[in-house]
Amino acid sequence: MIPERYDHTQPGTLTRVVLGGAAGLDFIALAYLAVRFDRVGFLVVCALLLVFLVCLLLFHSLTVTVDDEALEIRFGPGLIRKKFPLGELVSCEVVRNSWLHGWGIHRTWHGWVYNVSGFDAVEIVLKNGRKDRIGTDAPQELAAALKERIRAWGGRKS
Repeated sequence: MIPERYDHTQPGTLTRVVLGGAAGLDFIALAYLAVRFDRVGFLVVCALLLVFLVCLLLFHSLTVTVDDEALEIRFGPGLIRKKFPLGELVSCEVVRNSWLHGWGIHRTWHGWVYNVSGFDAVEIVLKNGRKDRIGTDAPQELAAALKERIRAWGGRKS
C-alpha cells in the first residue's frame, strides 16, 4: 500500500549561515559607511543587503512533496517551485553531489540541481532522457516514495 503523500522540508542550514553571515557583515559595513557619510557606498551596501535578505527568504528551506500525481519541490515560502508529473518519471536513484554541484537552482553536467544544503540527493530520470537532482537530507525515504509511485504509474497511460 502506497502512503497517501510524502512531504518533507529540509532546512537550508548552509544557505542560512552563508546568507545570514553576509547580511551581518553588510550591517557592519552600513554602520561604517553611515559614520563616514558615504552616500554612494551606503546605497550600494543597502542594495546588497536587500539582495542577501531576499535570497535568504526565498531559499531558507526546500520542501519536497510526492502525491499520486506529481513530485513537487518548493523553496522557502513557495514562490519558487517546480512540479514533475509522475507520468513523466522513468526512474530515480539516491546519489551524492560533489561540492562542485553547488547549492541553489542551476544546471550542471548531471542536469538541473535543486538543493539548499548538504550533498545527498535523488536523481530523477524523465521520459525525454533529462536528468534532474533533488537535494534532500532524507534521500532513502524520498527515493522509496518515488519508486513506489513510478511503479504504480507504470500501469497507467500518461
